[in-house]
Amino acid sequence: MNKIKLLLVDDEENFVNTLAERMKMRDVPSKVVYSGEEALEVVKLQEPDVMVLDLRMPGIDGMEVLRKVRAVNPKVQVIILTGHGTDLDEEEARKLGAFHYHKKPIDIDELLGTVKKAYRERMEDAMVAATLAQAGDFEGAQEILDENK
Repeated sequence: MNKIKLLLVDDEENFVNTLAERMKMRDVPSKVVYSGEEALEVVKLQEPDVMVLDLRMPGIDGMEVLRKVRAVNPKVQVIILTGHGTDLDEEEARKLGAFHYHKKPIDIDELLGTVKKAYRERMEDAMVAATLAQAGDFEGAQEILDENK
C-alpha cells in the first residue's frame, strides 16, 4: 500500500511529524503541512489520495479546508483527526463528505486502517468508473464520479 499519496495536515508540528514518522515505519510515507492554506495548495498541485486533517488550526480551519477540498476535488478522501472536536463538528464534517472522523489520541494502527480503507474505496470507485467508460456507459461512469461530490 505504499502507493498511497497521503497528506497530513496539523498545526501541531511535533505531533504531525511524529505521526508521519510512524506512518513511514509502516510503509506509508506522507507529505506534511502545518496549515489549511498549505493543504489547499498541495491538493491543487499534487492531488493526494487521502488527507488526514486537523480541525482547529489558525487561519483556514479544518472544516473550511474540508469544504474547499470537497468542492474542488471530491476524489480526495478526507479523514478528520482532532483533539478538540465536538459531536456537532463530527456531524458537520460527515455532512460535508469527510470519509471518517477520529478523535485524538488514536492508536496508529487504527488510523492506518482507516487510511487504507479510504484509499481502497477511492481506487474501487475509479476502477468502476473506468470500466463503465470502457464499456461505453459514460453517463454511468460520470454518476460514479459524481457520487463523491
